[in-house]
Amino acid sequence: MDTTDTLADAVEVLQQLGLKEYEARCFVGLSRLHTGTAKQLSETTEVPRTRVYDAIRVLEAQGLVEVQHSSPQQFRAVPLDEATETLRDQYENRVERLRRALETVDTVDDPSETPVQQVWSMSGRDAIENRADQLIATATDEVVLVLGDESLLTDDLVARLNDVDPEVDLLIGALTESLQEQIQTAVPNATTFVSGLEWLHGEADTEDETAIGRLLLTDRSAILVSSIMPDSGDEQAVFGEGFGNGLVIISRRLMAQGLLTVRDPGN
Repeated sequence: MDTTDTLADAVEVLQQLGLKEYEARCFVGLSRLHTGTAKQLSETTEVPRTRVYDAIRVLEAQGLVEVQHSSPQQFRAVPLDEATETLRDQYENRVERLRRALETVDTVDDPSETPVQQVWSMSGRDAIENRADQLIATATDEVVLVLGDESLLTDDLVARLNDVDPEVDLLIGALTESLQEQIQTAVPNATTFVSGLEWLHGEADTEDETAIGRLLLTDRSAILVSSIMPDSGDEQAVFGEGFGNGLVIISRRLMAQGLLTVRDPGN
């Protein structure tokens, strides 16, 4: 990625964090300068000079820019570590406000709806990791996880698995013996096994085929199955829950190797 692409990426991320385009461009521009005037900043960022002042006022109010009231005025970005921490705090505060607001919203139930076996689809690695994290965190009896790709053995996942209550049976399957060894080292309290699900990555697999990412079964009643798209590397998943859910039943049987039969509700 060249400098132009890097700067454009930084501006895009800042916009995603809540800054407007000119504000983002001015902050990125000041990050490249020790100090700068409105004229210099306009020339560097191609933001109209009159709009530079508006952007600087917003950035100063957010604690991202400092102003020296000289003639002409001088501006500078706060240190990078300080800026990223400020942006993180602001982002987390917005998320917390959203959570509190949505918690107070009344739900609308349709009395005509009847319970059905439901399977839901999900997209995006972050969302799938968060769902997996919640399933693991709330398990009370058993967690069975099969990893089809070693890239999914992230530090966050390892930390979550190591936090599992010792009273909860933790079984982790790996595609290969080498990955099993990595898992056993990273999560010493887990019972590990080499998965018997050869179809995760069969010998006939090609780069064009979709690969199974993770299979997570918690308390024999909730299942998350993900796949990794060959071209983009994006992760997609389906999720189902309930002892009588067809997806859960099929997945429980497919994942039989390594499961503790004493907990199998079918026995």
